Amino acid sequence: MSFSVSSKENLNNSNNEKLKTFQKTVSEPPLPTNIEKFSKPIRIAVIYPSADISDFWVKNFKAMTKRLLDLKVPYEVHEYTSKQIEHSLQSQYTEQVLNAEQPYDFVIFGPSELDLQADNIQKLSASDKFKTFIWAFHTPNKAWTHQPDGWFDFSSAMGADVLCDHVIKHMGKQVEFAANRGIPGITDTQRSQGFIDCVQQKGDWLNIYEHFGQYQKLGGADGVRLVLNNFPEVSMIHNANTAMTMGAVEALGEADRLSDIYVTGWGGTAKEIEKIRAGELDATPMRMSDDLGVATAEAIKFHIEGRSSEVPLIYLGRITVVHNQMKESELNRLTREAFRYSGIE
Repeated sequence: MSFSVSSKENLNNSNNEKLKTFQKTVSEPPLPTNIEKFSKPIRIAVIYPSADISDFWVKNFKAMTKRLLDLKVPYEVHEYTSKQIEHSLQSQYTEQVLNAEQPYDFVIFGPSELDLQADNIQKLSASDKFKTFIWAFHTPNKAWTHQPDGWFDFSSAMGADVLCDHVIKHMGKQVEFAANRGIPGITDTQRSQGFIDCVQQKGDWLNIYEHFGQYQKLGGADGVRLVLNNFPEVSMIHNANTAMTMGAVEALGEADRLSDIYVTGWGGTAKEIEKIRAGELDATPMRMSDDLGVATAEAIKFHIEGRSSEVPLIYLGRITVVHNQMKESELNRLTREAFRYSGIE
């Protein structure tokens, strides 16, 4: 299917208007479904890399399920978990879900990486037995034969931009820095390359070294050790996810260099907030984390009520930067809002 420029603009405008309206629903207290009686619970499958260090996945699972309870939507849910690098395991899970003896009503897929899981996403999207929602990505591919019913994410590009502005304001111009990148693909391009391009263009920063840490804690630690041993001029390290951030902070602590190097994380997870409070992490783009899970629950409600046309194709949650110079009261307020369902352990 091809689109003219005006058609693309109309689609974007339509999604933006729906997003504004839908975001009010996500931000406000729950309004229970208008369906008085269900013949059976809604069946949900969740395929996602929740076995990694980042609590992003688990917290949004909690937010979704708790919001469904508040919406008075009866459900049963099955989790198919993996690590971020276990791509083939997600393929196995896809086949299990497609061949389930009792069909699901909704399948939520959090890809290990979008391009690597494109075939599985299209297999799921081709089914007429359930609706397919994608978590943690928001970049539909118009070349795909079969398209998901919804995308639920936080804009990594937006996060890169707000983090870029923050660090330039804090550290000034012509800073020499390094980056712990994830896995080559859309997510890392937006989180890492987007940040790198922004600080180079806006702040005349110099990118000294890039390390692909595979989104793993050990990868983040390895990147830091390589920087410390080979690039003493580096004064700032960017990390593309929570796991690498934890590895980076740990390695810097072991080397007694936390006070020398400005460290940024990604996502504003509970672990990152804890490190900011401890003075070990300097800043992170913070997602209003539960937005994604709450939005998914609301989308399920809208679909079963026959109101799917009111759900934006692409839902993007709110995001801001939290940092070590922020007042405790403001950090607490943002934390309560971000984890309003999933909580801070």
